[in-house]
Amino acid sequence: MIKFLLWCILLVLCWPLALLALILFPLIWLILLPFRLVGIAVGGAFELVRALFYLPARLLRSI
Repeated sequence: MIKFLLWCILLVLCWPLALLALILFPLIWLILLPFRLVGIAVGGAFELVRALFYLPARLLRSI
């Protein structure tokens, strides 16, 4: 909701810039999408390595 209100203020102050932002936002989102997917994959790999390191301690704690 805040983004929409900020866009409305920008529309009142400088409508060409607001229209340009409205057009470029989906394109930038599509360009950044692969980086988000890589970030999710790398985060999952780090979680797996962390779980492997903590596994012996969890096994000892459960005994």
